[in-house]
Amino acid sequence: MDAKPTVLVAEKLGEAGLDLLKDFANVDCSYNLSPEELCTKISLCDALIVRSGTKVSREVFESSGGRLKVVGRAGVGIDNVDLGAATEHGCLVVNAPTANTVAAAEHGIALLTAMARNVAQADASIKAGKWQRNKYVGVSLVGKTLAVMGFGKVGTEVARRAKGLGMHVIAHDPYAPADRAHAIGVDLVSFDEAISTADFLSLHMPLTPATSKILNDENFAKMKKGVRIVNVARGGVIDEDALVRALDAGIVAQAALDVFTVEPPPKDSKLVQHENVTVTPHLGASTMEAQEGVAIEIAEAVVGALRGELAATAVNAPMVPTEVLTELKPYVTLAEKLGRLAVQLVAGGSGVKSVKVTYTSARAPDDLDTRLLRAMVTKGLIEPISSVFVNLVNADFTAKQRGVRISEERVILDGSPERPLESIQVQIANVESRFASAISESGEVTVEGKVKDGIPHLTKVGAFEVDVSLEGNIILCRQVDQPGMIGIVGSILGEENVNVSFMSVGRIAPRKQAVMAIGVDEQPSKSALKRIGEIPAIEEFVFLDL
Repeated sequence: MDAKPTVLVAEKLGEAGLDLLKDFANVDCSYNLSPEELCTKISLCDALIVRSGTKVSREVFESSGGRLKVVGRAGVGIDNVDLGAATEHGCLVVNAPTANTVAAAEHGIALLTAMARNVAQADASIKAGKWQRNKYVGVSLVGKTLAVMGFGKVGTEVARRAKGLGMHVIAHDPYAPADRAHAIGVDLVSFDEAISTADFLSLHMPLTPATSKILNDENFAKMKKGVRIVNVARGGVIDEDALVRALDAGIVAQAALDVFTVEPPPKDSKLVQHENVTVTPHLGASTMEAQEGVAIEIAEAVVGALRGELAATAVNAPMVPTEVLTELKPYVTLAEKLGRLAVQLVAGGSGVKSVKVTYTSARAPDDLDTRLLRAMVTKGLIEPISSVFVNLVNADFTAKQRGVRISEERVILDGSPERPLESIQVQIANVESRFASAISESGEVTVEGKVKDGIPHLTKVGAFEVDVSLEGNIILCRQVDQPGMIGIVGSILGEENVNVSFMSVGRIAPRKQAVMAIGVDEQPSKSALKRIGEIPAIEEFVFLDL
């Protein structure tokens, strides 16, 4: 029997990557497999490499019979891989997130300049036998303000190139370190400031629940009349119907799009057919150099995983010993939800750089491994506004990549070490908050929680003691402490058919300021939140999605 592992390459991969694989494994290049054919082949394979065209479903993992150890996605997005099934079957999933950076940035600049000078429209006009010099007068880029929405790898490279074209560049990204932005002459600003002051918008944000259709009617209305938009990120970040309306109204002068909500878009798409829109068929990564780079990056990741090495580009959770996971399970959930709460309390435009996690426990340090808990805090902090999947393997790498420094402190208690932890506290330093009461006396956004009867609870916000289950979502209100407040807010939510699961009030002293924490099963409507905010005794409030 051959001792070499077998790697199935299901979509075309660059020769340099194939050569790396062949040095280590038997390589089976079988393209255009049907789902049934893939399920048949997979039981003989240790690794699978795909691009975006092959769906790696639960059936694929079940058909592997436990042999499949790693799936490599040659590219960034992993929408076509069932991550939950991969983790259940002990299969690591890795991607290739860096090789496409320059290609995507160059394509963004290509669309920016082509749009500004009507290159595509003028080309089509001449080929149709016309000569319309006056119709296709463009606009200059020099001195114009470009807002880069998402200041990661691609956004940074677009900013560098735009600066070279003489543009004034601003950026919005809650995780971008200010010093990295300033080093290339870019100012970090809030989301609203970015979209309201820009002449050009270049989108480089991931598609997450927080960014889905973030450019909608409401936000188009905040933009300068005549703004121009480039998107080489993800189609779903734009509400395409709203963009058509904004184009027709003249709010958006032009758009240049490489990505769409549905790909390929319908042939009769009003957006694609619009005369002020330039389109390309998802070519951001399509250069010969990028394709070879992706092939090498994914081949190295797959070979490393087959050798048992920890992959920095792993996108699903590694297997954790059952006894450890069973004991820590509610604390793992608590850690992630505290991270999610803390980052949502940070005001837009504030870069998250310094995070401190404090564990209170009666156990000796050697008896409490906090790596998984730290990873879950990181997951909660980063995933709501990122496409990165954070786990024990890549948590520290992902935080460092985004300039987030996470420190840990342990407070040792006297008493029985029967429970692994008494409490977890998450603090974010040097930021402004959407909810001023979340700022502790020492100046950090602070949230703290405990596990009660197996259920995670929020027990502290800033300096205020509360007690609310971290199930569903939470509304935090700072109010003047007076009778009837719980009833007033509860009535508004009841009228809106929003079910309240928990209510808790923490106060400094009677008839002084208090913070009310309300657990709700559904997200209240904008009108319900507006009514709560209009209650005279309520000084500030915030809705937090868990």
